[in-house]
Amino acid sequence: MIEIDGAAGEGGGQILRTALALSMCTGQPFTLTRIRAGRAKPGLMRQHLTCVNAAAEVCAAEVDGAELNAQSLRFTPGQVRAGDYHFNVGTAGSCTLVLQTVWPALLMADAPSRLKLGGGTHNPMAPPFHFLARSYAPLMRRLGANAELNLRRLGFYPAGGGEIEVTIWPAGDTLQPFDLDGRGARLEGYAECFVPALPRSVARRELEHLGSALG
Repeated sequence: MIEIDGAAGEGGGQILRTALALSMCTGQPFTLTRIRAGRAKPGLMRQHLTCVNAAAEVCAAEVDGAELNAQSLRFTPGQVRAGDYHFNVGTAGSCTLVLQTVWPALLMADAPSRLKLGGGTHNPMAPPFHFLARSYAPLMRRLGANAELNLRRLGFYPAGGGEIEVTIWPAGDTLQPFDLDGRGARLEGYAECFVPALPRSVARRELEHLGSALG
């Protein structure tokens, strides 16, 4: 049993998500204490609890402490299983962080998996959907890990209500490392501005300022 102190480093939720992902991939159980001790509201919030429940469903794990505001968790993984999964944060919490938690493990399954995830798609302190689709997923493909991501509905804080659909294919023995040791030449640049329930003039003003800053 691996014991992890959730107060290490920044003491945030990424310790939990990384521990869940690695546990599913390696089969190693872990105990996590002082969850999110570095945050103003420590313990499991709704998005973190969804990550725990999603990981448990994907690998039939045995879990102790999976409840809101819990500050300790015991996770014993089982076999990763392909399937059709639906995970909904239920608030504006980030569903992209839930996806990143189970993505590595589902690459190890024996068949494709289809996921429908609900919650926030563009949140502060979380990777927005377009980052995953345009940057993260292409890099994963360079590793030999293929996935298709579709944005069905935008979800912003605090309303939430977003939805994404993802298909993840098993990687098998095709994973290959690569090095990112240089930035490379800039090929092109563009910007988009999403402004829910605000006048279009707000979006135009934002893009004008960005254009001026980028030259």
